[in-house]
Amino acid sequence: MASVHESLYFNPMMTNGVVHANVFGIKDWVTPYKISVLLLLYEMTAAKITAPGIRRLNKLILPLQQGTDLTLGQFLKTVEECCPQTAYAVKLRLHEMADGELKDMEYFFSTLTNPFTAFDSEGFKTSVVGLFMRHMLLAYNKLSFSQVYKLYKSLQHYYHSHYAKPTDGQVGLPALAADDSDMDLTSTEDTVGDRIDKEELDITLDESELRNDNTPSRGPLSQKQAEYFLARQAYLLKNDENKALKPAALQEELNNMLKFNPDFAEAHYLNYLNSMRVQDIFLSTHSLLHYFDRLILSGNEGKSNGDEGYGRSLRYAALNLASLHCRFGHYQLADLALQEAIRIAQESNDHVCLQHCLSWLYTLEQMKGSDSTVLTEDSVKMAAHFCLPYLASLGIQSLVQQGATQGKTAHKLMDALKDTDILHWKHSLSELIEISLAQTTSIWRMYGKSTMALQQAQLLLNMSSLEPVNFGVQQNNTEAFAVALCHLAELHAEQGLYGAVSEILQHLKEQFPPHTQHAKLWMLCDLKIQFERHMNEGKCHLAEPLVTAISALNKMEGLYRKAQVLKALKRSTEAYGILQRLQVHCEKMKCTEMVIRVMLATAELHWESSGFSTALPLLLQALALARQHHLQSLASETILHLAFTQLMLGVPEQALSILHEAIEPILANGAIMDKGRALLLAAHCQMAVAGFRPNGQSQADSRLAVSVDTLNEAAAYFSKLNCKERLRDVHYLQAQLYRSLGQTSQCNRSAMLFRLLDQELQSPAPPVYMRL
Repeated sequence: MASVHESLYFNPMMTNGVVHANVFGIKDWVTPYKISVLLLLYEMTAAKITAPGIRRLNKLILPLQQGTDLTLGQFLKTVEECCPQTAYAVKLRLHEMADGELKDMEYFFSTLTNPFTAFDSEGFKTSVVGLFMRHMLLAYNKLSFSQVYKLYKSLQHYYHSHYAKPTDGQVGLPALAADDSDMDLTSTEDTVGDRIDKEELDITLDESELRNDNTPSRGPLSQKQAEYFLARQAYLLKNDENKALKPAALQEELNNMLKFNPDFAEAHYLNYLNSMRVQDIFLSTHSLLHYFDRLILSGNEGKSNGDEGYGRSLRYAALNLASLHCRFGHYQLADLALQEAIRIAQESNDHVCLQHCLSWLYTLEQMKGSDSTVLTEDSVKMAAHFCLPYLASLGIQSLVQQGATQGKTAHKLMDALKDTDILHWKHSLSELIEISLAQTTSIWRMYGKSTMALQQAQLLLNMSSLEPVNFGVQQNNTEAFAVALCHLAELHAEQGLYGAVSEILQHLKEQFPPHTQHAKLWMLCDLKIQFERHMNEGKCHLAEPLVTAISALNKMEGLYRKAQVLKALKRSTEAYGILQRLQVHCEKMKCTEMVIRVMLATAELHWESSGFSTALPLLLQALALARQHHLQSLASETILHLAFTQLMLGVPEQALSILHEAIEPILANGAIMDKGRALLLAAHCQMAVAGFRPNGQSQADSRLAVSVDTLNEAAAYFSKLNCKERLRDVHYLQAQLYRSLGQTSQCNRSAMLFRLLDQELQSPAPPVYMRL
């Protein structure tokens, strides 16, 4: 049992950087809540507690000491979750003090050190518990008689307010605690003041970390409480934004904090991070500049580095300002700030800052749409030279991304990512491991390998993070996880599994609420999936309103979807104009995938005017681009368009020949819609080769029986997507084939299904042979 209790007295220098910066020289006050914490520590040392219970309680010590004051209901609930026996003992002793007399509280402080005398004195003096207890004893002994009486009355109010409403249990802290001058260790005045009331904190606590500071507090905080609050919120904004305070609530708390200490540099920096969440360019810039101004005025940099500290703050301020403008798309301002940071870093011969500047320089060039391969390669070499693995790995990942868009082969890109993964695991760069897996997923999707993309996404989602998990944070809310989940949603939607899609999107909405920075990813993904579903079902009136929302998130995707809707509505001239403008823009931005999709859509517009021969050069150009960039999915889709064009030009044998080249990768990795279209086209070609005539006499042929099986398989795929227009075409062809084969019953069944769908759709069916 002694070894269990000794874990309570760990060295504060071993607490992962949380305590050793805040233990000494802290301005604190004696409050009823702190007396409750002392009672807890007293019972932990005096009573016999099981080993699991003491371990759970030990995890609460630092949050209880460093966090904001809790109501008695919250405090007791926290302790009860860990050890009900100790919670009852604390409640009983607090009852004796609150319902007793002033001498009962004085007796507790006089006997407070008794349970600790049996332990080693050195361990007692350097432990977190020992420092906290000694600090409280010094503060209590410094109080005058009137202040002690004031504290006692505050303790009574603190205790009885909890039982004022037995059904609630959440009552605000009393307004009877002493103010700053009352309980300050450095105060010599005998004045009495009242502390500002705290709001009700209706948030429960888990057994490992406090969550109460997710509710804004009122009044001045101690230095320790402020630092703990800022460290926690900054950590949550980086690792789990969903658990951090809402932007408005956090802004209110920071304003309250800065009202009492305008020169608190860390508060300005957290204000900057919070403003970035809501895309407030003015306040984020204002807070960032104030942070570096206060950092210089506080002398924190200058104390350790002399005059160099001032220059270091200036150049990193300029660098952060450049990154801020990059994020908001102000490329000219970002370039000016970046050049200023480079100039100051060169004057100071700061190679590390120069390397960061170079990384942002090639990032800025990429955002502008320029080729930054040379800059990126130089950045990787210099980062490796100065032993900066994080920047070197980021540079390699950027090169892989550029290589994917420039048509590099898959094995070269995967080899480069494998080398970076070795670097990540060697240096435990878990964030970059996640980015690498998400990037691999995107590359496989781009190449049309849905199975490999699914495997990489699942690998990321099932990977245990290397980051130390604090504050109950789960490492599943980064941009990499959002990208992987969006890929999973799209992959399931392609297979018609809309139930699974809704579950994935619901998880994304919970994990990345609309106010978070990565919410745009799932918003665009959700809109695209809805749009494709409505278009597959032939509901253009439902797909059309989604175009505006898609355009707000991604202009290129919005224009492409608008052209698709116009084409479906037979407004070919408007659709053609949009596609031409979009193609010029995509070629300028070097967005090869969208260029190919635009070419395919333009070819379909030529089909509507029977311009099949004019569509051939466009399709051949699209096929060359797809093969040059190894885009197998787009290449297969282009081959489908070529085969359909050749079928319409009267060469079904050639169409069937090239169709065999695309049918295998489509059936292996393609979407259900593409599978159904490919099989329907294959049936068309087989029927044409067999000499089938829709409105004439056709001789029975074994190849027609093969066409029947192909149409049945296509119908199964279209049924999964509820694509009734395509099903109507399939049933029409089946009825024609069964009549030619002399199968009357099957012919009547297909004709009945066609009739039912035709009546349900209430729209004229286009010629079956005039649509892919």
